[in-house]
Amino acid sequence: MEIATPRLKLRTAQPTDLAGIHAVLSDTAAMRWWATPPHQTLEESEAWLAAMIANGPEHPDFIIERDGEVIGKVGFWAPPEIGYILHPAHWGQGLASEALVAAIDHLFAHHPFDQITADVDPANAASIRLLERMEFVRTGSAERTMQVGGVWVDSLFYALTRSAWALHRKA
Repeated sequence: MEIATPRLKLRTAQPTDLAGIHAVLSDTAAMRWWATPPHQTLEESEAWLAAMIANGPEHPDFIIERDGEVIGKVGFWAPPEIGYILHPAHWGQGLASEALVAAIDHLFAHHPFDQITADVDPANAASIRLLERMEFVRTGSAERTMQVGGVWVDSLFYALTRSAWALHRKA
């Protein structure tokens, strides 16, 4: 599975992605808002990548590649919940938006879900702005939803309906 955007390639994960995805998953800044602490070893990233690959090529979870370099991931580890992460060297260039649009278009075109959900740390202002620009609507919140590195974090919950996305794409 492969999706091309003007600057990115979203594709099925491969074992050869290990070094690139480890660079993302071991970066402290990139992992600040992720559900696990930064990976300390290549073996941690290898297990993470193996799980992504085991879902199979039809699963809508993608490696993000730019100019042949792995720079992150976007997609649906557990559909319909979306997740995304980019290496900080690629922040601030609109790449997360570009990847998100492609992943959302793909899910709604090829899967029967009527809504996509997201779970965001309330302190992750950049991700909240991104989701809201994509017409995600806040549906709730909860305190102490998960522990990351021994620290409890809270959650804001967002949803995007198929109909809201269709209107957004026409605008």
